[in-house]
Amino acid sequence: MPADARQDPDLLLASIQKEEAQQKRGRLKVFLGMCPGVGKTFAMLEAAQRELKAGRDLVVGYVETHQRKETDALVGGLPQIPRLKLDYRGVALTELNLDAILARRPQVALVDELAHTNAPGSRHPKRWQDVQELLGAGIDVFTTLNVQHVESRADTVRQITGAEIRETVPDSVLDDAVMELVDLPPAELIRRLQEGKVYVADRAAAAAQNFFREANLTALREIALRLVAEHVGADTRELRKTQTGVGTWKTSVRLMVAIGPSPLSGSLVRWTRRLADALQASWLAVYVETPRPLREEEQSRLTANLDLARQLGAEVVTTVDEDVVRGLLRAARGKQHHADRLRQARHADLVAGLAQSAGVAPTGRVQRRH
Repeated sequence: MPADARQDPDLLLASIQKEEAQQKRGRLKVFLGMCPGVGKTFAMLEAAQRELKAGRDLVVGYVETHQRKETDALVGGLPQIPRLKLDYRGVALTELNLDAILARRPQVALVDELAHTNAPGSRHPKRWQDVQELLGAGIDVFTTLNVQHVESRADTVRQITGAEIRETVPDSVLDDAVMELVDLPPAELIRRLQEGKVYVADRAAAAAQNFFREANLTALREIALRLVAEHVGADTRELRKTQTGVGTWKTSVRLMVAIGPSPLSGSLVRWTRRLADALQASWLAVYVETPRPLREEEQSRLTANLDLARQLGAEVVTTVDEDVVRGLLRAARGKQHHADRLRQARHADLVAGLAQSAGVAPTGRVQRRH
């Protein structure tokens, strides 16, 4: 076997285990755009029509066409699951009928607007949680998402546009997704806005003066392009990591961010997640509890910051120390020592398993088979 075809056994085993777990789950495909109006739902429906023609069992779980004629036309001919009807304070609302889709068990379900907040009375607070349940049941999901709703990018978008981002999706939800960028030059999007193809007239005029300024759209487009590029790069590196002799792809970099009750901790956590994506590194979020008691509002912020770190995929570590720096250093050294021991144990288990399957004792003696 040529040297460049050999595979690192430890990484190969991890890759096989990950692939086996993924085969039991549905696949998530995300049609990502820089902002509303670029044609994400339209692109998703075109892909759905292709899937249907290819013979796949597909249903529309929830699609929002915004009464656009071209988009409405694409929904035609696609099997649909009736929406769940809810009453909230006298107002009739409709949501994704999760149980009906699970009972129907299609191969593919279309679920628009991944970052949507569900109406009270739904099983899950967020639509991305509905999608997670569908994926866990082995159902593939097509969905749409704007880049400002990706949790790790929300702060950056807020700083650029001044818009408050209230609905976000944890980056960890997107880790194993297939992303398709739905791109549109800012000038063309502004033209669509002026023609009333994005919002109604009054809302379009306000949007053009605020969020939909060309400088904002150019920056958002760059963020979306970078996110998809990083995601594709991560998939490539995951494949290449199982190969030896194809270049140095493995990295020993691990990131750590200190968090606490500070209002700035959320921004630091999001920044660390973005850096971890770029470096393809694992990362820790460490909170050092000191003797100073926290006020009620501080405790609430700390809980929110810890939850955010978990949602973004951090390994959260809490420790106690009178000195914060000393506590952080102890946590870092402890995790490094644990990682070294775990790596050694994995190699030992793998060697023993390979030896047993080959009928060779760990000492190298040939075992007799009966």
